[in-house]
Amino acid sequence: MRSSEAAKATNPASLQARSSSHHGNRVPAQTYDPRPTNPGASPLDDFPERWESYGSMSLSSPLAVEASGLVKTFGDVRAVDGVDLAVRSGSVYGVLGPNGAGKTTTIRMLATLLRPDAGSGQVLGHDIVREADAVRGLVSLTGQMASVDEDLTGRENLILLARLLGLRRADAKARAAELLEAFDLDDAATRLVKNYSGGMRRRLDIAASLVVTPELLFLDEPTTGLDPRSRNQVWDIVRSLAAAGTTILLCTQYLDEADQLADGIAVIDHGRVIAEGTPAQLKASVGGGALHVRLLDPDQRPEAERMLAEELGAVHRESDPAALSAQCADADRAAEAVAELARAGVPIAEFSLGQPSLDEVFLALTGSRAQDETVETEVTA
Repeated sequence: MRSSEAAKATNPASLQARSSSHHGNRVPAQTYDPRPTNPGASPLDDFPERWESYGSMSLSSPLAVEASGLVKTFGDVRAVDGVDLAVRSGSVYGVLGPNGAGKTTTIRMLATLLRPDAGSGQVLGHDIVREADAVRGLVSLTGQMASVDEDLTGRENLILLARLLGLRRADAKARAAELLEAFDLDDAATRLVKNYSGGMRRRLDIAASLVVTPELLFLDEPTTGLDPRSRNQVWDIVRSLAAAGTTILLCTQYLDEADQLADGIAVIDHGRVIAEGTPAQLKASVGGGALHVRLLDPDQRPEAERMLAEELGAVHRESDPAALSAQCADADRAAEAVAELARAGVPIAEFSLGQPSLDEVFLALTGSRAQDETVETEVTA
């Protein structure tokens, strides 16, 4: 995917249940030309300025999302148990939590795909129950699973969605062509989606979400299945949209993704918000500094873990199979621990002493690691 061309396209118009739920009073988007006005520049360079000609968010409230005491039950399971959220307009707000914590259920309520059993919520100044149609006309959501039709080609999927959103036939074809090129799918445009790889399907699903630009964008696990290069490009697009004034509510299990993108983070566990703050504030909440070590040989991690535990106490395994970390505010103790590894013949690729990682924060708050989770599965009645 070419992030420089895809910046124009970050508009998940595909609410997870792609039916009439996303066909609200949204005005069909004008086509955004991904090519920069300055031929020598990257298309992302002038994206915020050029965005203004296509409309920007104008809200009387400084908050794009306000939720108070949201509750949702499925049978005997209380999936969401009194969630409060306040998301500032124009920000990227991350929602983190263990598997089954209630993240996706919360997002689906805010996107009007589920009706809350108790509590209240406003999105872009509209009540999510009484004014659900108005909310649907202003927001978009890209869900965890691909929602494209496997029996259509990539081009047919995009044209179909564009037509459903009100674009004329010629405009729909032009928009589809732009999106296919931006996401490096133009060579596969005429192939049936059922013959796409997993990564290609995910890219097409994201592209299908970008036909029209929303004022508030819900992203539920947006980079699942993407390779590292494409993942970084999606991050660039999210940053560009936020810089242009779009509010983004990001639900992710990738801690580095939230660390890179989010201005604020809410950690949800057992249906409740148990911590909230900026990434720096959350890291500071678990204590002092931490020693981060990455080994040359991942097979030696068990031995290194044992030795660091003897020197520093509790050791955390990072998502990188060659990485370890341990809380340590004393630089001399950290240096001695690293030296002990070297003397024992455990080669180190790199090490650093700094703040705890967001992964350590997550573990301290919830008792589990996000990287060990599977995608949240919603309980249904």
